[in-house]
Amino acid sequence: MFRFIIVVLANIKRAPYLIPKMRKMFKHPERYSEQVRYAFAQKLIDYMKASGKIKTEVYGTANLPHEGGYVMFPNHQGKYDALGIIYAHKAPCSFVMDKAKSYSFLVKELVDMLGAKRLELDNVRQNLTIINEITEDVKQGKKYILFSEGGYDKNRNKVQQFKPGSFKCVVRSKTPIVPVALIDSYKPFNSWSIGPVTTKVIFLPPMYYDEYKDMKTPEIAKIVRQRIIDCMAEFGVDAN
Repeated sequence: MFRFIIVVLANIKRAPYLIPKMRKMFKHPERYSEQVRYAFAQKLIDYMKASGKIKTEVYGTANLPHEGGYVMFPNHQGKYDALGIIYAHKAPCSFVMDKAKSYSFLVKELVDMLGAKRLELDNVRQNLTIINEITEDVKQGKKYILFSEGGYDKNRNKVQQFKPGSFKCVVRSKTPIVPVALIDSYKPFNSWSIGPVTTKVIFLPPMYYDEYKDMKTPEIAKIVRQRIIDCMAEFGVDAN
């Protein structure tokens, strides 16, 4: 909690440059390619990591599919989760987040610039629309981060149940599922620690369509969750 405030205060002096620049990139995608916008987002995350004394170790990048779109399904721990994955994931990707939390300092501009999806948690119709949009985007080669657990309050390193409905976008698009294990990702912005912290982002081997095509979404959700738990156990973390 304190670290988030420290990061915000440390970067306020950059706000007169960062915010107008991100708004300009959002309004003029014809002038700023997806790669350029994503690189700017990673630069912003570097500022946040440096001012917040955050180190992120990255594992398994060789597991990421080399071509086409896919959806990454991480466990959910806090505000730093998507930032840590974007830092670790070199190719442009976007994410889905709670609409109510998407308008805070620098977050609004980041969401807009990266074309992230704002999810209204209690609006089933809007949720279905977002899943359909992601399905079409992934078919076209876009990459997404989707937090299947939903919220992250008090999750820490314990992995909650994954929502089967969140996997409909990959089933319909017949694209890879990339499980992602996050370890200690709650510590930067969802704990009271203010000293140096280290988080881990681990990209697991993908599940391709041929592997899951005969499964129902509840089975897919259970398998992805278990693979993340097993991966965390290899790093000495009990995620159950």
